[in-house]
Amino acid sequence: MEFVHKSVLFDESIKALDLNENKIILDGTAGGGGHSKAIAEKAKQLIAVDQDPDAIEVLHERLGDKDNVIIVNNNFSDIKNILKALNIDKIDGLLLDLGVSSYQLDTADRGFSFHQDAPLDMRMSKSGLSAKDVVNTYSEQELADIIFRYGEEKFSRRIAANIVKARLDKPIETTFELVDIIKSSMPQKAMRDSHPARRTFQAIRIEVNAELDVLRTTLDDAFECLNSGGRIAVITFHSLEDRIVKEKFNAWSKGCICPKEFPVCVCGNKPKGKAFKPVSPLDEELKFNPRARSSRLRIFEKY
Repeated sequence: MEFVHKSVLFDESIKALDLNENKIILDGTAGGGGHSKAIAEKAKQLIAVDQDPDAIEVLHERLGDKDNVIIVNNNFSDIKNILKALNIDKIDGLLLDLGVSSYQLDTADRGFSFHQDAPLDMRMSKSGLSAKDVVNTYSEQELADIIFRYGEEKFSRRIAANIVKARLDKPIETTFELVDIIKSSMPQKAMRDSHPARRTFQAIRIEVNAELDVLRTTLDDAFECLNSGGRIAVITFHSLEDRIVKEKFNAWSKGCICPKEFPVCVCGNKPKGKAFKPVSPLDEELKFNPRARSSRLRIFEKY
């Protein structure tokens, strides 16, 4: 299997983990093993986690012979149980490279891309609720809310109404069928800047994989599993997930919340760690990997 994925902000994220031969690192989105391979070369132990069975197959091919690598087929949100099963109490670093991988986008039958005709799927784990289920069973109001909230699509109500109207004749089964419905729901001038289906596909993918809820849970659990001095590095690709990471890191970094006029602190709040300045890809990286354009790396170190 040819699992090709261009690791975004590669050097920056490896540096962010502050690796050495004494550290245990969990790569929660191991994918094709780009980041994982580099981590394994410098860390004491790597736990390479991915929910995509295709990725797990490739990880075994590429990293299975390394003594310090453990490969786990699971969602990174299950971090506590993953570590418990391995009899590992704490880790020294967590890397999350969020969103959909290049392999998933470019493999037509996974149904992630609006550029290729394929069955509506979008499941990163290849199991459970699919995009087809969402499009054909959710109410018009539910669809409109999801497309607006997760896709920030201002034509969400028109799109939802036309989806419901179209499925009265027959189920919506392919990506191009959905793309045609989206295009018919938007004025011509709204389709000039970017592909008209981009926001709606993003919204449905987030719903199918519960991406934002999973991220919130994972960050809280990962903090509990992190040793003092350990770091969490998260690469985001859109404003919704980036906002979650930013707010969580800022909350952990916040100290006293007493009013400024108080002569001494009475709240007792102390920072739990520090958030570093976010990192964006350099122009050089964008030249060979345009998909990195919206990416951002956020780093937090626990006290």
